[in-house]
This record gives sequence, C-alpha cells and structure tokens, in this order.
Amino acid sequence: MITRIEVLERAAAGDGALPLLTLDEFFADNEQQESVAPNQWGYGRPPLQTIHQRLSVLQEAADVAWMRVQLHEEMFDSDFPDISAEAVAICTSAAADEIERRLDAELLQSSGIIEGLVYPSDWFAEIPAVPERHHLLSLVWD
Repeated sequence: MITRIEVLERAAAGDGALPLLTLDEFFADNEQQESVAPNQWGYGRPPLQTIHQRLSVLQEAADVAWMRVQLHEEMFDSDFPDISAEAVAICTSAAADEIERRLDAELLQSSGIIEGLVYPSDWFAEIPAVPERHHLLSLVWD
C-alpha cells in the first residue's frame, strides 16, 4: 500500500493535483478498513480485500482500459492522518448499469456508478489516456 507521505509527494510533483492510484497501490496490504466507505464499514460493507478482488476481476475485462482510485480531497488536510478514497475511476466501453451489475454495487455497499470523475478532471494528475469509444465512470460510496 502506498503511504500518505508518498501520495503527498506525488501531489506536490503534480502541482498539488490529486494523483490517481492504481488498485494495487491503494488496496494491496491496506488494513485501514475505513479508508473506503467508512460509514458502511461494520454495517455490511465487505472488507477491503473483497472490494479489491472484485475490482481486480473487472479491471481484467476486455471492455475496461484502466481503473484508478480517486483520493478524497480531505486527506490532503494537514491534520488528516491516513489515506482515504472517494471513488474508483473506471475507463470502459461498457454502459454504467452493466458495470454496476458486474461489480455488484449493492454487495459493495456502493451508492452506484456515476458518469465521469468525482471532482473536476483538472483536480487530478496521472490520468491515463481514454481510448476511443471509452468513457469514464466512477464507483462511488456516500
């Protein structure tokens, strides 16, 4: 798992923009269960390992170009101690409802899939190219 210090260094190198993290950078060895959907943890949201597994399976699908974790803007406050995710970006040629079904957003205690990124694109750094006939979706938690 990437550290908060590493995230802050990447943000500084990107003129303060939020770096988009790979699934493994965020989820691998992450034991901070409240780093995603903290309001749902302990109330039915599966462990991070389960979320990571489901996302990793989707990432291997032929209609998915890439996936990245979108960090929560509040984790850049000086008194915030950890890393925290707002959503997962999915670059795909599939429809939003199809991706939501394949991920089983209900099982993940997600609020669902929305079009685009959760913040304006200029808030982010390290955005991979979006191939032709693909679009960006976000798996979000409220």
